[in-house]
Amino acid sequence: MKAAVWHEAKDVRVEAVEIPKPKSNEVKVEVMWAGICGSDLHEYLHGPMTIPTETHPVSGKKAPLTLGHEFSGRVTEVGENVQHYKIGDAVVINPLVSCGKCHACLNGHENICDSLGFVGLVQDGGFAEYVVVNEKHVNHMPTSLSYEEGALVEPTAVAVYAVKRSQMKIGHTCAVFGVGPIGLLTIQAAKAAGATRIFAIDVSQERLVKAKEVGATVVINPLNENVVDAIYSHTNGIGVDVCYEVAGVQATLTSSLEAVKKLGEVMIISLFAELGKVDLFQTVLKQYQLTGSAAYDQETFKEAIRLIDSGQIDAKKIITKKIKLENIVPEGFETLVNDKAQSKILVQMK
Repeated sequence: MKAAVWHEAKDVRVEAVEIPKPKSNEVKVEVMWAGICGSDLHEYLHGPMTIPTETHPVSGKKAPLTLGHEFSGRVTEVGENVQHYKIGDAVVINPLVSCGKCHACLNGHENICDSLGFVGLVQDGGFAEYVVVNEKHVNHMPTSLSYEEGALVEPTAVAVYAVKRSQMKIGHTCAVFGVGPIGLLTIQAAKAAGATRIFAIDVSQERLVKAKEVGATVVINPLNENVVDAIYSHTNGIGVDVCYEVAGVQATLTSSLEAVKKLGEVMIISLFAELGKVDLFQTVLKQYQLTGSAAYDQETFKEAIRLIDSGQIDAKKIITKKIKLENIVPEGFETLVNDKAQSKILVQMK
């Protein structure tokens, strides 16, 4: 079968690999669609970042391995001890890999496991015609959901979990700094949670147009106007209740901290490549909360499925391109590097 295998930075090869066979507690899935995540792009450009070069303590795997952790498909084979899935089931994969033994896992917080990883980053993932995963990673997909929508459940769960963890309440205002795929989904999750005014901030005019389409009430391009001044002018000089930082750069972090109201909250969803700087004097004077959100839990993953299925989150709106697996490098990774108007690129396996 064909698979997109990471060997090293700037070396992802679509090559022939052996079709995997499921063990007793595993499910074999024919992958239909998979999304390219920012994590995949970082591994392509700068890896290894989370891809193990030594055997991973939970998965037992190491590079080279097949990328892809946002995917859906159809069950084609099950191990003898699998209880809840059968051949033909439409499924979406929760790729979270955790040890189940550390303090975080034992207290129900697998998303901050000491050995946290993801299918497609610490073991072979969904950029392949077939993938084998433990039954615990598999979730039934409603028949009303398309496979394309199924491939968007994982990033939707990231956004939904962040909004759930935040102070967001019905009637609140919020600002989303960075409206790539997660930012666009965060806008929709905040709207579903009852936000009355949502500010979207990005340097890409095309992404701001998309932000308007998914529910942002005010869009701001920092290249054209002062973000903080604009937010204060729209909120009677108060600031917003919650700022979601989804860009991972100092400029948006600084603006988030300045635009949040006193006693508000700045929720960090992005991963910063460099250490961020915080004005702690203002932290004391404004008494805001600075919070982080990592991935999602299993219940939120299931909620994301329901939110997409109900139409409360229209995940399809973040799709900007669909490609074939054999073109994943030039039309996927390289396009995302060079075309900042792109949001979510989906990959079809056949």
